[in-house]
Amino acid sequence: MSLPLIMIATALVAFTLGGLTMWPLVRRLRNRLTDAIWQLEHDPVTGMLNRAGLIAAHATLTAAGTAGPVIVVLIDLDDFKPVNDTHGHDRGDNILAAIGRRITDIAALHGGTAARLSGDEYAALLPVRTPDLDRIADTFVALIAQPVELTTDGTPITATVTASVGIALAESTDPFEEVALRRADIAMYHAKHHGRNGHAVYEPGMAMPAGGCRRRPRLRDRRLIDEATA
Repeated sequence: MSLPLIMIATALVAFTLGGLTMWPLVRRLRNRLTDAIWQLEHDPVTGMLNRAGLIAAHATLTAAGTAGPVIVVLIDLDDFKPVNDTHGHDRGDNILAAIGRRITDIAALHGGTAARLSGDEYAALLPVRTPDLDRIADTFVALIAQPVELTTDGTPITATVTASVGIALAESTDPFEEVALRRADIAMYHAKHHGRNGHAVYEPGMAMPAGGCRRRPRLRDRRLIDEATA
């Protein structure tokens, strides 16, 4: 074999061996990147989409170009603080995760997706398959109110949580947070204002009731989010 061919063969062998050596590192880096992207768009407590993930899902829907109106559901658990005070934050998080699974299942049943926005607040983004918004909202209210049964450290607990639900219709091209989610937010506060454990449908011209205000995430949630994105 001539010297040039030997040099080429040696270079190819070195390149192949180098590639085999680097492959585990490349795979680890790719897995870390995948995990980092997942964490940016998912809630660390429930595994659901977070606010950023839901916004991304809406953007994907809008980019499809063929999407029509969408249904936005905003769900706020009623008086969840006593549940945390009674059972502790760890069990409280387990209850939030159990409620989140119910919300996710309902959203999936309607061909949509769900998210935990913060604290005890969730949202769902659904395609319009039925004009009966009241029925959809009632489904969320009824299933959330079913008792949650958990076993933690061998100790069974049962907790009952209710929710106030706001539901709104918007065009998929409407700004998500400024229009679609805002409408559902206003409707949710009307449900909260009229007794809780119920729902309200957004109507054109509906305004935020007196006393309605947006809460911030729990300190515990902010810490978990910071740790996940650090």
